[in-house]
Amino acid sequence: MRLKRDWLIFLLPFGGIIIGYIYMNYGKVFLNNTLNDTAKLNNLVIDSVHGKKEVPRRMGPIVYFATFVTVLFGGSTGREGAAVQMGGSVAATVNKFFKVNRLDKKILMMSGISAGFGAAFGAPITGAVFGMEMAALGKLKFEALVPCLTASFVGHYVTTAAWGHKHEEFIIRTVPEISISTFMIVILLSVIFSLISVLYCQLRHGIEKFSEKLFKKNHMKRAFFGGIVIVVLTLIVRSQDYNGRGLQMLEQSFIEDVPPFAFLAKLLFTAVTLGTGFVGGEAIPLFFIGATLGNTLHTFIDLPMSFLAALGLIAVFCGGANTPIAAFLLAMEMFDGKGLEYFFVACLVSYLFSGHHGLWPSQKIYEPKSRLYNILRAETIENVEKKKKL
Repeated sequence: MRLKRDWLIFLLPFGGIIIGYIYMNYGKVFLNNTLNDTAKLNNLVIDSVHGKKEVPRRMGPIVYFATFVTVLFGGSTGREGAAVQMGGSVAATVNKFFKVNRLDKKILMMSGISAGFGAAFGAPITGAVFGMEMAALGKLKFEALVPCLTASFVGHYVTTAAWGHKHEEFIIRTVPEISISTFMIVILLSVIFSLISVLYCQLRHGIEKFSEKLFKKNHMKRAFFGGIVIVVLTLIVRSQDYNGRGLQMLEQSFIEDVPPFAFLAKLLFTAVTLGTGFVGGEAIPLFFIGATLGNTLHTFIDLPMSFLAALGLIAVFCGGANTPIAAFLLAMEMFDGKGLEYFFVACLVSYLFSGHHGLWPSQKIYEPKSRLYNILRAETIENVEKKKKL
């Protein structure tokens, strides 16, 4: 609908008011004497896995509607955030209905995350591991493997078989032969991709903190202002390629040249959209940023364009999500197992060089990425960031 009606972009600020009103008036719920704010989005789901907070049942319908409004009016965002939060909301409902014990609650919450991710991307194996890996760095609860795998496959097949949805396909046309020189190039590129993921995460969280302080945590004013900024940016670039999910240019980056600074434009559009209170996922925007950056680097590096785009897509996502195993499995499912050696190295390097930054401040660090970091066990990314500033 939006692609056929360019004028819808001008309604984005007013869509922001609607989203802000809903979250301010219906998004905050007291459960077990604890304030659970659905505006915390994926961070609230992660906190629920750790047993610190609970996901309200209303989170699913709210995030569904808010994501729909954001994408319809041209906010730069993805869909997996909504899927994960809806999965968490369903899991929370099951927990409450059956009065599940504390340990099983965590497993069911992980299963909800897996179902959402597996359904959103058509990657059921990735979804199973993502549900276990998303909440913490350096720790996997293998007890949850079978429930997460079951939930992810059910979510995937309901989406594809029952509803007939066809997921996007990204094809690597040529994979370079294995050689030491190519591995060195892949390592260097993975470092660059990881730093881009850090840049996005820091900018997105910086905009969020600034806008909350500027508008005194008034979600309606924040989103209205953010909508105006996105409209102005859209008018400046004279294109809506960076609004919504941007799938057309993402697919194009695998087969032909895209504008050289497309990755920076998408990075800015998404950071402003989500940093000012709009709702949606960050995986597809990270896919876009990584793939278009890989496409741009093809000008300087003599490697196949589709391979570089795929490498960027996976490495930037890995660096932002801090989920190296899930990112590697996603590459295997998304690209039919091509170039697995290169993708394994890319995920490892991107994970290490992105440091203790990430999309979700509530992620716990059970094992630091290096012994050089002096980080307490089970510290959150948010707390690590705060200590750096002291």
